[in-house]
Amino acid sequence: MTRLYDDPATFTEDMVTGFVAAHPSYVRQVPGGVVRAKRPRQGKVAVVTGGGSGHYPAFCGVVGPGFADGSVIGNVFTSPSADDAYSVGRAVDRGAGVVFSFGNYAGDNMNFGLAVERLERDGIRAHNVVVTDDVASAPAAEQNKRRGVVGDFVVFKIASAAAEEGYDFDEVVRVAEHANARTRSLGVAFDGCTLPGQDKPLFEVPEGRMGLGLGIHGEPGVSEREMPSASELAKILVDGLLAEAPETGSRRVTAILNGLGATKYEELFVVWGTVSRLLAEAGVEVVAPEVGELVTSLDMAGCSLTLTWLDDELERLWQAPADTPAYRKGNVELAAADAAVEDEELPELPEKVAVVAPPEGQATAATVVQGLRAIADLLHDKEEELGRLDAIAGDGDHGRGMTRGSAAAIEAAEEAAKQGVGPAAVLVAAGDAWAAKAGGTSGVLWGAALRSFGDLLPDHRAALPGDLVAGASAALAAVQRLGRAELGDKTLVDALVPFVEALRSEVDGGASGREAWARAAEVATDAAAKTADLRPRTGRARPLAERSVGTPDPGATSLALALTRIGEVLAGDRKDEQK
Repeated sequence: MTRLYDDPATFTEDMVTGFVAAHPSYVRQVPGGVVRAKRPRQGKVAVVTGGGSGHYPAFCGVVGPGFADGSVIGNVFTSPSADDAYSVGRAVDRGAGVVFSFGNYAGDNMNFGLAVERLERDGIRAHNVVVTDDVASAPAAEQNKRRGVVGDFVVFKIASAAAEEGYDFDEVVRVAEHANARTRSLGVAFDGCTLPGQDKPLFEVPEGRMGLGLGIHGEPGVSEREMPSASELAKILVDGLLAEAPETGSRRVTAILNGLGATKYEELFVVWGTVSRLLAEAGVEVVAPEVGELVTSLDMAGCSLTLTWLDDELERLWQAPADTPAYRKGNVELAAADAAVEDEELPELPEKVAVVAPPEGQATAATVVQGLRAIADLLHDKEEELGRLDAIAGDGDHGRGMTRGSAAAIEAAEEAAKQGVGPAAVLVAAGDAWAAKAGGTSGVLWGAALRSFGDLLPDHRAALPGDLVAGASAALAAVQRLGRAELGDKTLVDALVPFVEALRSEVDGGASGREAWARAAEVATDAAAKTADLRPRTGRARPLAERSVGTPDPGATSLALALTRIGEVLAGDRKDEQK
């Protein structure tokens, strides 16, 4: 269990505070994460790692000379927000561009993708290198759908060493993608991990069994088998990866036998003894292997094996010196330009000017605030239930993410409303805050949806039923553009599309806005329940599609709950909140 925390809601923030205090000679904190305490030379390509916390020493533990320039730190098992990635990217840029690298998860792809767009609008070249090394999560023909697990570490190290050596932007991207193409990983779990504040793990492995093909965000394995001996496990891992060997002609690999948080080093060494022998018997030479905890998953009991097929360039970069809080190799000699700890001030963002709306717009804004407050209260109450749904085939963080996002949204919305703005400005503030604090897939989608809905609400008059239809349609378009999900993919889209269609039909039939919304919310609730029959075709639940059947999608469920509560606000029915 994760026993030591103050407030589970601020676990990540508290962790970062302590991490920076423990390593002031290596890192300093910036909004969204950490960067090197000592600035690299001007003209160096910046490499930034990132993802949810809970994986130490990945990702923040490898910030330092020879390795990463910065790390974007999300909530536990949750993608950092686009704002966080943008902030860290701006902080580390030394005029040669920023290369982000992270595991292949929907929320990370969305948020880092938005950050790249923002940096490029600022004139900073940026690119994402997405790691796809987990052989259990998709077939070899669909490598672009595979998760990024411990192969992250290899790709991060090689990209960082290339940048340190003086590679230009395009060459750093090239060698990072080259390393990813030659990297394969396979992991097993003996027991699940427990989020801070929870009293049970995200999943449990039956006594005497082992989960094969787990994820590093608390996802269980894609299959189960009897618990093997150490030698039997070594053979399972080696055979599984050699069967997936890329067609390189290389017989040299580097290897990581990684502990996931609760597997002892002594146990790993026992397994490694057989792994190294089996690789040698297969004619594979191992160069500079690592055995230990490099990419963990809180307190998960399990381990994984990663192999990267080397060439001369990859081998040189893998063995290049590095000096970070959690990983050291060789002797790093700092250039004179790296010596200054003090950094210039970051460019200030343009100040937002509030535009006061007419009384009609302020009245609509007040209703929006009331609705957001009701949603925040509801999601707080439903946090554990939504987390349990998400843990069936995901990482169990949906309830916590929705609670954090909605709480931040109502705080921002209330502050905006005090300035006398209309509904659009209130929803823009709420959406930005939701995305920033929730992180992950749901954070960016809810943030975009609120923004897009608000854009269609008038400031100069009361909102009409047609405005609700237009706003809901715009929100749906934003969600589908970012999430690239369609009906049947088992996402919140499966509740949102029926809602928008029903809302439009009711309004076209002459219903009032209140009536139309309430009836459409009933349709969305029914559609969310029916997602239990679907198999996920996208997102973190896809590798565990069969396990998901019989359980409704947590994103669709939380959306339907929120839509229903908004309908109650519009109808003036607040009795349930008095219970």
